Amino acid sequence: MPHDFEIRRATTADVPGIRSLVKPYAEARILLEKEAVAYYESLQEFRVADKAAGELVGCGAVHVMWEDIAEVRTLAVSSTVRGLGVGHALLERLVEDARALGVKRVFCLTFEVEFFERHGFSVMEDQSAVDPAVLQELLRSTDEGVAEFLDLARVKQNTLGNTRMILNF
Repeated sequence: MPHDFEIRRATTADVPGIRSLVKPYAEARILLEKEAVAYYESLQEFRVADKAAGELVGCGAVHVMWEDIAEVRTLAVSSTVRGLGVGHALLERLVEDARALGVKRVFCLTFEVEFFERHGFSVMEDQSAVDPAVLQELLRSTDEGVAEFLDLARVKQNTLGNTRMILNF
């Protein structure tokens, strides 16, 4: 199926569009809304789906947490293109990016369990996804995504009831 959008690296000019894509999901308590500065600071982690010059229809990021694991974050698709393969193409590219960075696993927090299962992710059943020595290192991180991955109590209010999922490759 040919796409009428391209997946590309995000630029600073995309931040308002990324925030617009996230806003309805944040209002529905599916994604957390972030300040613009947070998007600029992590911009190099983002890919966007660009339907036409400047019309963003999707976004997503991959954030490395440790030598062998990264997180897919902020995967959002415009309601105008849901079901047309934008989310699939974005997730595929983010997983490719994670592989290129050298990780062996990708984690996500999601309400879209079936979507991620179709892409090979499985529900994380236990807390022991990392070696105890690595756990001690990760506990030093101030990154909220790392805390969500570890299922720490201090971020329970931020996880919105999402399901923790992982893809091993």
